[in-house]
Amino acid sequence: MKKMTPEELEAFIHQTLRSLPARPAPRSLELRVMAALEHQALIPWYHQSWSYWPAAVRGAFLAVATGVTGTLVTAFFLMSRGVDTAALTAEAGNRLGLLTRLYGAGTWTVDFVSRIVSNAPPLWFYGSLAVVAALYATFFGLGAAAYRTLYRRN
Repeated sequence: MKKMTPEELEAFIHQTLRSLPARPAPRSLELRVMAALEHQALIPWYHQSWSYWPAAVRGAFLAVATGVTGTLVTAFFLMSRGVDTAALTAEAGNRLGLLTRLYGAGTWTVDFVSRIVSNAPPLWFYGSLAVVAALYATFFGLGAAAYRTLYRRN
């Protein structure tokens, strides 16, 4: 056999390895892999990494974490100027005043909507349900037409 260059040797080894039949995985390995996949699917979202959390929970967590961080930074800043509990209480009251105003606006909105809903005739609900269904059907039809026009190549 003649002496091969590294490229020829690489091509020869590649061809020889490609000609070998593929070895099937052992049955026990397949069963273990399937069991591991099923076990992974059973793990609740709150025991998994951040990317598996629902978007609403991630948003709520970020909002709460930002609020707690802001409160701690404000508290440490006020305490660094000296422990003045009256100023700290006043600042906390100013910060929480926004939450009480938001709560008041939310309760007013719920009360207003409940009064409107209790006085509205049932035909309005059926009509608005029909309008929403028609809008969804139109949106779905436009999406299908756009898909066929832009992406489907037949």
